[in-house]
Amino acid sequence: MIVCICNNVSDRAIRQAVNEGVTSMVALRSTLNVGTCCGKCHSCAKQVLRECLSQAAPVSQPMVFHPSLMAA
Repeated sequence: MIVCICNNVSDRAIRQAVNEGVTSMVALRSTLNVGTCCGKCHSCAKQVLRECLSQAAPVSQPMVFHPSLMAA
């Protein structure tokens, strides 16, 4: 679906930007120019951004081995 008509930005493009590390509307605007013309898409773009961020896989913590817990 097209989110920003002025700059032809789709929800798919927003999802891809989130996958590449975009985490805020400021970054989304600078990356895709979404919401930089008329501004009517701002709320929809923000909603798509929030949905993408909430669905993003949590960053896994590295596995740490404690010497006192390891078998000899």
